[in-house]
Amino acid sequence: MSRKTQLAAAFAVMAMTVFTISGAAASGAFAQDPETKVMARGEADTEAAIAPLAADTGAVRFVSKEVVQPLPTDKPVVAGDSDSLEGLVASLPAAGDMSKDMQCLAGAIYFEARGEPLVGQLAVGQVIVNRAESDKFPESYCGVVYQRSQFSFVRNGRMPSIRTSSAAWRNAKAIARIVHEGLWDSPVGDALYFHAASVRPNWRRARIARVDSHIFYR
Repeated sequence: MSRKTQLAAAFAVMAMTVFTISGAAASGAFAQDPETKVMARGEADTEAAIAPLAADTGAVRFVSKEVVQPLPTDKPVVAGDSDSLEGLVASLPAAGDMSKDMQCLAGAIYFEARGEPLVGQLAVGQVIVNRAESDKFPESYCGVVYQRSQFSFVRNGRMPSIRTSSAAWRNAKAIARIVHEGLWDSPVGDALYFHAASVRPNWRRARIARVDSHIFYR
């Protein structure tokens, strides 16, 4: 074989080798290397997680990272959530099981003021709460309500039966929660006493306000 023929054959072999290597790289054969394959997968995952979304096409889009959103929870009712006391009462969920003290508070509101507007019921409830917080009276709502000679609806230490299916009782329970949690300001403030406007007891106490059919004092 002549030298020229040998050089041509060598050149052909070299060209075939270069072509084979280039074809392997272009086909992704580098991913057959375990370490390189892991790196490639990691880079793809990272890009899928952090890449900004393209223009919204309305199509379902899947991402490689878990997306966790908080479960919806009931929004707590806070003061000022409603523009009116009536709206706040309507927005409260139906009361479930009530503690004995809350039943006493709601019962007093029911019997003393169920025929009055909600603001009048709130005022009566506020007096009971104020008394329970004062060192001049028992420290529980039931203690305040059942204190001897304080509320005329209490007879022989007992409260009359309540029509628990009535709208008046539902309102009384809502008002009890509102006044207990301080969700609405009452016009009677820190009043500790009240009486029906139809009577005129000789009280030497500071008058605070009249709310519907009751007059309140400090």
